[in-house]
Formats: sequence, structure tokens, C-alpha cells
Amino acid sequence: MPEPLPALDQCPEWQDLASHQAAMQNVHMRDLFAQDPERFQRYFLRAAGLSLDYSKNLITSETMAKLMTLARARALPAQIDAMFRGERINTSENRPALHVALRNMSDQAIMVDGTDIMPEVRATLARMEEFVWRIRSTQWRGFSNQPFTDVVSIGIGGSFLGPKLVSAALKPYWHGQLNCHYVANIDGSHITEVLQHINPETTLFLIQSKSFRTQETLENTKVAREWFLHNGGQASTIAKHFVAVTANRDEAIRFGIAEDNIFPMWDWVGGRYSLWSAIGLPTALAIGMDNFRGLLAGAHLMDRHFREAPLEQNLPVILALLGVWYGNFWGADAHAILPYDHYLRGLPAHLQQLDMESNGKCVTHDGSGISYKTGPIIWGGAGANGQHAYHQLLHQGTRLSPADFIIPLHTHNPVASHHAILFANCLSQTQALMQGKTLAEAKAELHALGLPDAEVRRLAPHKVIPGNKPSNTLLFERATPRAVGALIALYEHKTFAQGAIWGINSFDQWGVELGKQLGENILKQLVSTNAQGDARDSSTEGLIALYRDRHHHEL
Repeated sequence: MPEPLPALDQCPEWQDLASHQAAMQNVHMRDLFAQDPERFQRYFLRAAGLSLDYSKNLITSETMAKLMTLARARALPAQIDAMFRGERINTSENRPALHVALRNMSDQAIMVDGTDIMPEVRATLARMEEFVWRIRSTQWRGFSNQPFTDVVSIGIGGSFLGPKLVSAALKPYWHGQLNCHYVANIDGSHITEVLQHINPETTLFLIQSKSFRTQETLENTKVAREWFLHNGGQASTIAKHFVAVTANRDEAIRFGIAEDNIFPMWDWVGGRYSLWSAIGLPTALAIGMDNFRGLLAGAHLMDRHFREAPLEQNLPVILALLGVWYGNFWGADAHAILPYDHYLRGLPAHLQQLDMESNGKCVTHDGSGISYKTGPIIWGGAGANGQHAYHQLLHQGTRLSPADFIIPLHTHNPVASHHAILFANCLSQTQALMQGKTLAEAKAELHALGLPDAEVRRLAPHKVIPGNKPSNTLLFERATPRAVGALIALYEHKTFAQGAIWGINSFDQWGVELGKQLGENILKQLVSTNAQGDARDSSTEGLIALYRDRHHHEL
């Protein structure tokens, strides 16, 4: 457990930042840029193939110095080092958090309880390599001796969002003969839609569940198995078509998965950090193992940067501190993720889980209640689509939501002048958020159109855009495996760094468990013929009764 520190919002560094924010209230970024021709160079960094422009933020050199002082006062460097050394930083579950071991490309040992875990990690990668080669080379075939054409990954949470994001992000690298599908939702429509479009003779199922007890995943797996058995498959051929990735090997075997078809997970990897493990098998099958290793290599470069770079030049640390600055001192409750790359459209959904499941906490490591804000609401979507929808709130709304604009310098698909237009849209949005439009500018614009004075006075207030809205711009050459790996690792480390400053455990998720526990009791009441009403509140009991009334013929 980290050494106890004074309450965060009572420490002098925090109070100093609060005073500084009050002094910054009337500062406009327009003026900061006008006063400092070197502002872009001052707030521009490169690392691990990524470039960050954070000049369009409500900061001065004094702001950043005070934020760095806060980070050091909260022992951030020591906490970063503790994670990489395998200390049990997941304090409530008494575990390390070592997703960095999964992409450790160095010869350095990583120890857990006195044992180097790297040999087992490398052995699993070697097993993955052999498995991927056998499938892609058609050495491993289905029960009718046909090569596989489709891979269906069944999981939820981190076993779903991470691999789905990476598979989509790296679509230009897909193997031409394999289509990758993902099933997560317990809504039967999801798996029904997937099964309608695949052939049981040429489909491989990957069951992705760390505990092998996740209700949604097991129920969808049962449906897939029954569908397979009713469409030509047999119990003796399940081993050719079903593979599991889990930490619960015994439960997977009891379920019917062949022992040789089980890949490991480890307690020291949380689900939302697991895409780098065998949970990434669907991605590896789609893009090939060389490209999967490229993904790991990009993440490893960001790991090294996070551990070794001084705080002042550390990309994850800077993003984390800016998040603290806006969330705790400017009243921002949300943060927008805006990828200007079609293949990265799944990034906001993955980062929602990564950040909100990690830092949506209301107690510190020692269980003390928190009197300051922690994790923000993560939202967003693909640019430039959002410009014609929710960007309106960013520009003229009353809520503050800093935004990350993410764009490659080159596209995989150079069509006409599309990418130049996309890039122009991205930069114009960040400029408009920063610059805004004053009342005088709005009036001048309307006068130039020849409108009478009365109409100018009527319309001008509606065209005023306050500006002074913060944003970051993240760039990379092209969405390659290395770039995507570095990008995801950047946000993983940003999330951890913020949690470390807030004094919370970013690696547990107890809030997820209560709904699961209550759901088991409610399910019994929904489907049992002699269910007793013990839902504890009249709303839930009334809704259960409504369901039972509509489904009484099934009971």
C-alpha cells in the first residue's frame, strides 16, 4: 500500500493550485498565444511515435510547475516505480497490476512473489504464435476439413472492448480469409445476428472470460455451442471449434473446452488491461502475429517513456495533470475523446471502461471517504461526424468538457482530398474551441452581409462563441500496430497517474459487483414458478411483477 499522505485537498500544493486557478479566471488563451510566439513549441512533445500539442490549454509555465509540484508531493514517481516493480498496488485485492509485463520487450525480469513471470508470458506468446499460424495457414481446420473463414470472440467488458477496438483500428492489416466478430451483449439479438451470417463448419469460437463465471459470456457460449451441435457439429468435434482464454482452467474444462485449447490469464492483469494477453487472440488472428507483436512493441515504448521520462516531458503524466487541473479546479465533469480516424472509432468506448472503471472511486486506498472529484465522464465519437452533432455543446454549452483530438498525419486510404479536409476539420475545431468569436466579431460579420442594424443586434448574441475551451491534439504518422499500441498504453498510464494523485486504487472495480449480486436474486424471481417478492423496494418488485405477468406462460 502507498505510504499514507495528508488529505489531498488539504495539502499546501492543492491550496496553491486553487489560488492559482482563481487568478487565471479572466485569462484567455487568445491572449496567451498573442503574448508568446513560442507557445506551440513550449507545449509540444514527442514520445513512442506519438506527438502531443497541449498548447491550447488554460495553462502557463507557472500552472505546469505547480501541477508538477503536486505530482511530486503525492509521490507519483515512486508510485510509477512501484507498479513496474510488481508491488501490490491493487490494495483491496492484494495484487500487483502488471499489464506492462505482457508487452515487456526487454530482457528485464519482472518479479511477483519472488518469481520472474516473464518466462510464462513469453511461453504464452509462443503458444499464441503457433495457434495463429495453424489457423491462418489452414493447418487447423473445422470438422468438415474446411479452413476457417470466421472467428467469433465471446466476452464482455475488457475481454470485448479492447480486442474489438484494436481489431477495428488495424483493419488494413487483416488477413484476407478471416472475418472477426465480437459478441458481448446478453440481449439475444446480438448473438442471433452474428450466428445468422456464419457457417458452423468454418467458424472458430474464442471464449474470453478471466473468471469463466461471467454470466453474459457463459450464456452466449451456451447458445453458440447449441447452435454448433444443431448445425452439423458433434460433441467430439467441439475441440476443433472452441478455444478459451481464462484464469479458471478447471471451470473451462468442466464446461467442455478441451484442455489443450485453453490459454492462460493471470490475477495480476485486470480485464480492461488484458488486450495485450491471449485475450488479444482474435486480434492476432485477424492481423497476424508479427503485427500483434508490433502492437506490443508500441505499448512497450510508451511504458519505457512513462517510467523513464522526467515528469515535465512525460506524456501520460502531463495528460493526467491536465485532467486533475480541469476536474478539480475548473469544475469539468467530462472529457471528450475525438478520434479523427474511422478505424479508431471504437477508442471512446474502450477508454470509457478504462478510465471510468478504474477511477470511478469514492474512497482512498485506506478506505477513507473522498471530498474531491475523481474520474470524469468519458465520452466522444468519430470526427468529423461529431462536428454536426454534439460539438455544439463544446463550443457554446455551459458545461466544460476538455477534449482530445486524435488524428494520423497519413491515412491508409488516400481518397481524393478527403484526408486534407479531415485534417483541416480537426485543426479548425481545436482553433475554434480556443479562439471563439467575440460579440464585436459577430457584429462585424453580420454587417458584412449587409444586414440592418436591428437585425445585427438581434442575431449577434447567438453567434458569439466564448472560446477558451481546452483541448489536446495527439498525432502520429499512420495508425500502424506500433502507433495504436503506444496510443492505448498512453491512456492506460494517464489513468493510473490520475488515480495515484487522487490516492485511489485504479485496479479494482467493486462497484460492478453489486448489480451482479442483486441480479442473481432478481433472475430467480423472474423465472421461478414459486418466486417470493423480496426485492426490498416497491419499484423493483413492481417491475418484476410486470415481467412475470407478460411471461406467465413461460413459467
